[in-house]
Amino acid sequence: ERCCTLNSRPPTSPLRRRAADMDSIPVVDFGAYRLGVNDVTNDKLQQLCEEVKTAFIEVGFVYLKNTGIDEKEVECIRAISKKFFLLPEEKKKRFSRGSFSNNLNHGWISSGTERQTLPQEEWPSGDLDEFHGIQESFFLHCKELSLRVLRVMALSLGLEFDCFLKAHKLIGSDENGTTLRSLYYPPVKSESVKDGQLRCGEHSDYGSITLVFQSHEGGLQVLNRKGEYISAPSIPETVLVNIADLMQRWTSDVFVSAVHRVLLPPANDSSTRQSLAFFVQPDDDAIITCCDGSNKYPPVKSLDYLKAKFKESYGRN
Repeated sequence: ERCCTLNSRPPTSPLRRRAADMDSIPVVDFGAYRLGVNDVTNDKLQQLCEEVKTAFIEVGFVYLKNTGIDEKEVECIRAISKKFFLLPEEKKKRFSRGSFSNNLNHGWISSGTERQTLPQEEWPSGDLDEFHGIQESFFLHCKELSLRVLRVMALSLGLEFDCFLKAHKLIGSDENGTTLRSLYYPPVKSESVKDGQLRCGEHSDYGSITLVFQSHEGGLQVLNRKGEYISAPSIPETVLVNIADLMQRWTSDVFVSAVHRVLLPPANDSSTRQSLAFFVQPDDDAIITCCDGSNKYPPVKSLDYLKAKFKESYGRN
């Protein structure tokens, strides 16, 4: 069966571990700068910057704990999203991707994985009356956490705190492509599995960073710098954050956009899998240039880059 989709400046310290030694994804305590905390000491911010920088240089992924996003809220959005995915297909078709004028990336897709990135002007109703409010609240919390992570990232590189923030002022508007995407992987029919088949193929993300909230089934793997896939299991009460392609260009390959994939469950395992992904994209008109002034990559307009990537993935803008 196919899968469905709803879509003060601290000095930097030397890295404590080399890339060749990084065989797991670090867990970093974000409590000092969690949602709702606005006063953070320089020492705590410096430690947080160092730990986040190390993870993004060596792996491109990091687990953040104590972010201020409540696990109950994550479970709530998974539950309401699953109710949508279990609707008859004819009821979901009206929300198909490409049906909304304000953003062609909004909507429902059924193509190996069901996924949905819903628009602001139309929402499911009936038994899903709470859908709008739950999704919108979670979107705003993810936005705020993302901006905090971007600030920490800039400081960790010795840049001004708003270096990345200046290009993310319009998140939530029609002039920014940031999306909250809910993915649903139905049970796998063992008899139809092909050799080497994956639940989600190898890929990297397109924009700045991505926040990922996995269900407990797991299956996510990340390609490390030794060229080996390492497990990225679901860790309760954490948010998995990864670098995306534009951020790797932006930092002249200092931060790495790691390839990742999702494995099929073991044979005869009929469990479903859900994942929430908050894909952070710079504002449409933002021009992304190497922040170290190296010109390692030519300047690129955020929207043009995103459209090119969508065309590769979906065969259309």
